[in-house]
Amino acid sequence: LDEARYEIARSVARSRDENPPAKDDPDAVLRYLGEAALPIYDPFAGGGSIPLEAQRLGLRAVASDLNPVAVLINKALIEIPPKFAAQAAVNPDADPLGMKTGKMIGRGKNRRPEIIAWRGASGLADDIRYYGRRMREMAFERIGHLYPKAKLPDGTEATVIAWLWARTVPCPNPACRADMPLMKTFRLSRKPNNRHWIKPVVNRDADGTSVSFEVQDHDGGVPDGGTVGRNGAQCVACDSSVPLSYVRERARAGEMREKMTAVVAEGDRKRLFVSPTAEHVEAARAAEPKWRPNGSLPKQARSISVQIYGLMEWHSLFTKRQLTILTTLSDLIPEVRALVVEHGASDEYADAVCTYLAFAVSRQADACSNCSTWQNVGDKVAHVFTRQGIAIVWDFAEVNPFSASTQNWMGQVNWISRVLERSSAYTNAGQAQQADATTTIHAEGGPVIVTDPPYYGNIHYADSSDFFYVWLRHALRDVYPSLFAGILTPKNEEMIANQFRFESPRDRFEDLMNKTLRLIRERATPDFPSSIFYAYKQQEEVRDGITSTGWDTMLTALVNAGFRIVGAWPMRTERLIGLKENINALASSVVLVCRPRDGDAPIATRRQFIDALGENLPAALDHLTREGHIAPVDLAQAAIGPGMEIYSRYSRVETIAGEPVPVREALIEINRAVAFYHRREQGDLDPESRFCMDWLRSAGFAEASYGDAELLSQALNVSVESMDALGLLDADAGRVRLLPMESYNPEDRPLRGGRVTAWEAALRMAYHMGTEYGEGITGCARVVLAMGGGGGSAERLARILYDYHDSKGDSAAAVIFNSIAALWQSIQTEARRLSEEETQAPLV
Repeated sequence: LDEARYEIARSVARSRDENPPAKDDPDAVLRYLGEAALPIYDPFAGGGSIPLEAQRLGLRAVASDLNPVAVLINKALIEIPPKFAAQAAVNPDADPLGMKTGKMIGRGKNRRPEIIAWRGASGLADDIRYYGRRMREMAFERIGHLYPKAKLPDGTEATVIAWLWARTVPCPNPACRADMPLMKTFRLSRKPNNRHWIKPVVNRDADGTSVSFEVQDHDGGVPDGGTVGRNGAQCVACDSSVPLSYVRERARAGEMREKMTAVVAEGDRKRLFVSPTAEHVEAARAAEPKWRPNGSLPKQARSISVQIYGLMEWHSLFTKRQLTILTTLSDLIPEVRALVVEHGASDEYADAVCTYLAFAVSRQADACSNCSTWQNVGDKVAHVFTRQGIAIVWDFAEVNPFSASTQNWMGQVNWISRVLERSSAYTNAGQAQQADATTTIHAEGGPVIVTDPPYYGNIHYADSSDFFYVWLRHALRDVYPSLFAGILTPKNEEMIANQFRFESPRDRFEDLMNKTLRLIRERATPDFPSSIFYAYKQQEEVRDGITSTGWDTMLTALVNAGFRIVGAWPMRTERLIGLKENINALASSVVLVCRPRDGDAPIATRRQFIDALGENLPAALDHLTREGHIAPVDLAQAAIGPGMEIYSRYSRVETIAGEPVPVREALIEINRAVAFYHRREQGDLDPESRFCMDWLRSAGFAEASYGDAELLSQALNVSVESMDALGLLDADAGRVRLLPMESYNPEDRPLRGGRVTAWEAALRMAYHMGTEYGEGITGCARVVLAMGGGGGSAERLARILYDYHDSKGDSAAAVIFNSIAALWQSIQTEARRLSEEETQAPLV
């Protein structure tokens, strides 16, 4: 960071005709940046990543957002830490030397605490840990009896990690009427050598039919799947099946309840699973919270669907015991604040400590809901927001915040403390404010605008953030009265295309974005471009082109506001793990670099615009794919940049009749140019591969007429027989069929000597990347070696095959070919390694 700060200081000094501070004086460099460099301003700050990174680079960061939860996050990231960077801890157990230690590192005799060399707010972090522990002790004194230990078969006791529950509804069968457990799975663990699962036991007596649960520790008899799925549910007592509409109806009638299915306890380096007991059920039922958070869920929201099951209030997303622990922790924050002041802190510092402890309560709520799940792959509790939304969870996990395991209270506190210790607290102060970007741009001094605006209607931010707001408001409304003045977060001014809340959501979104961008254009510095991050996949079909409402409205607003797009940088910003794994997900955002358009920009006809695309876009796409290594899934997205650079250089693009060509039409033309680019790439392939690609578009992998295949092959100067001999297709009895990737198992169809076509190479690589027995990158590298010449044609074909399968909606196949192209550098590196091994192998 010191190196980066110095380079920025040199740039600023050059623009001011000054000499920068000495490189070996990082404090002087930091002071200079605070005085001389323009601030970086993000009017849609959200989670704060842009302001935080600007501040880490030594710049002054200014953040604003309409949402009070987002504003508070930014205050906690960029405003509070620099203010108390040098503050010593006030708690009575604080180390007077201020030694900062982290997690234990090393092994054996060398095991020791890590000394943290970061310049973070270590005193504040130490106090958060201390007062977090005090909150745990005080909470346990009040409600610890609600969290009994588990009794093990050997008579000993163990601390409970989590209680597992299944929702139930009454069985409609009059002869049964049992409470049907709704469970996605009966397995408790999928770890090796762990065979635990839940066995439902049907009990029939004079009082009727009921279901209880026993934990089993063997593999015999474990049912496949669970009792509920997309098509409905099944009663384990009588095998009656019901549709989900019945489950929803009973739930809305107040008849959906929960039943404990298992208890998870701490063991010696492993999880222990025991059957539920009456003691544990009664402890959960005995909880009675003193209050509940106010506020109703939205009647409808894109990202929240629990309302159809009758969960209409925010407090309905928590069991009584979960409400009890969360309300207890929230009530303790004012008590802890008084304690911090008693220990000698200022009111402002005490408020800061309580801000972070309130975030710990928020984190605990995210892990302590009846929408939290038990992950039997990792034997842990997953938090609610594993994705941007809240969906019903049939069998949920209730964590024990007093344990020392997954999602416990001190885990939440320690996470926040570690962030503060590793943050760049010794930097220029940041500023975070609540503001509506359509009316207020905090642009004193002409800042540089860098922002990541709302993605049209993808995420209903305010609706989801109320989950946290209702807890933060109770704990902090006296500290931040203006932020928490409302019962819930502001909705009417939110800049998203919410079809459930607004009439004409697209027109409204475009109007608000227009207002914001005009303000930015008027008030931002003219000396530097404005940068806008955007990641919105093109997915809406329009006639014979493809465009996207999200991109259309965003780009239209930019052009109408008088901006010209002068550059576009695809940046790999998304994590390809977890929920995004094995789906056709974007990996990149596009950074649109914008400057005000010249007042004398020329007018162009539609034909001139299309001709300019044809002349300039192929070179840009070559750069993106061959030098930038943009994954195929991102190419259409990345092409928007250079395409819109051409469109926005004109003051207006017109039809022959003088009508404006809207951005929507421009996007269609850009996508046509991308499709033509793929066709051009196909023309560079060997004739056999061109045949296979054309035949795939015509017949897929199904059998089709030999005569049609013969006609196509003659046009490309190849023969069906030769391609059959090469192992590209099967030709028999007047029918022809392309071989799918599953046919290229190296054991059944080994690589033969001689020429390897791009088609065979791409399909063999697909086998290695997309099947259970494939060898991944190593297998692909062996195919590259067999091809000779680096295998570039196979990579080009993989991109073309991605585009084909993506257009057909075959996400599974598209993901495989996207992986080949995205990992091409790794494949080439592995091929070089294998080649060197073969060269260095001793002669036998």
